[in-house]
Amino acid sequence: MVDVARQLLDELMGRNRNLDPSASAKEVSWTDEEFCPYFLVKFCPHDLFVNTRADLGQCTKLHDDEAKRLFDEAKPCRKKTQYEEDFLRFCTNMINEVDRKIVKGKQRLLLMNSKTEGGRPAPKHQEQISVLTERINKLVRDAEEAGTRGDVEQAQGLMEQCDQLKEEKEALIKQHESNGWSVTAEIAASQEKQMEVCEVCGAFLIVGDAQQRIDDHLTGKQHLGYSKLRKAVDEMYEARRKNTINLEERRSKDDDRRRRDNTKREEHKSRERDDRYNNKREDRDRNRYRRDHRDYKDRSDRYDNRQRDRHSRRDRNERDRDRSRSRSY
Repeated sequence: MVDVARQLLDELMGRNRNLDPSASAKEVSWTDEEFCPYFLVKFCPHDLFVNTRADLGQCTKLHDDEAKRLFDEAKPCRKKTQYEEDFLRFCTNMINEVDRKIVKGKQRLLLMNSKTEGGRPAPKHQEQISVLTERINKLVRDAEEAGTRGDVEQAQGLMEQCDQLKEEKEALIKQHESNGWSVTAEIAASQEKQMEVCEVCGAFLIVGDAQQRIDDHLTGKQHLGYSKLRKAVDEMYEARRKNTINLEERRSKDDDRRRRDNTKREEHKSRERDDRYNNKREDRDRNRYRRDHRDYKDRSDRYDNRQRDRHSRRDRNERDRDRSRSRSY
C-alpha cells in the first residue's frame, strides 16, 4: 500500500518532490530501470483492466510523462527497439489468450446447441418456430426505433403484428405438444435469446439485445481495453510494414542509383579508353606524317643535290669546252 501511494505521488508531483527546490534536480533519462517500458512505448496494460476479471494488478514501475516525451524524441537505438519488442510481445500474448477464450466460447455455444437439439421439435417445425422468432425480434426492434423517433402509430402497428406472430408461435408450439413433441420453456427462451461471443473481448452477448446493454458492453473497461490492445498491435505491425516497404524502396533506389553510377562510370571509362586510343592513333598518324614528310624532304633534298651536281658538272664541262676552243683559236 505504501509503494502504491509513493508511486501515485511520484506521478502527480514528480520524483523529486522531497528535494530542496534550490538544489539541482537529477536529469531525467528514459533508460532508467524505474520507468515502465510499456508506458514509454504507448501505454501500460496494467491500467486497462482495473477492477475487472482481466485485472493485471498494480504496475510496479513509474509512469512519467517527461520520460515518455524523451523516449518519443530519442533516436532509434537497440534499447528503444527492445522496449517496443517487449511491449508488442506482451500485448500479443494477451490478445492470443483472449482469442483462445473466444474459440472456447464458440465451441461451448455449439455444444449447448447440440445438446438442446434432442428436445426440440422436428426440423421442419423448428425452422417455422425459428422464423417466427426472428420476425418477432425484428418487429420489436423496429417498434422501439419508431417509438424513439416519436412515430407512435407505426410503433403500435408493429406491436400489433408482433402480438399476432406471438399467437401463431404459441399455437404452433401447442400443436406440436399435442402431437407428442415436448417444447420446454427453457428451449423457447433459448430460441428467443440466442447467444454469441464478442470477437474483441470474448464476453457472451445476447443476439438482438437492448441497445442500452450493448452500449454498456461496448463502453466497458474490458471491451475497451482489449480493443485498445488490438489497435496498438495493429498500428505497430502496420508501422513496421511501412518501414519495411520504405526500407525496400530506399534499397531499390540505392541500387538504381548505384547501377546508374556504375553505368556512368563505365561510360566515362569507355570514353577515356576511346580518347586514349584516338590520341594514340592521332600520335601515330602524326608521327607517320612527320616521318613521311621527313623522308620526302630527304629524298627531295637528295634529288636537288643531284640536280645541282649535274648542272654544276655540265656547266663546268661547258666552261672547259669553251676554254679549249678559245685556246685553239
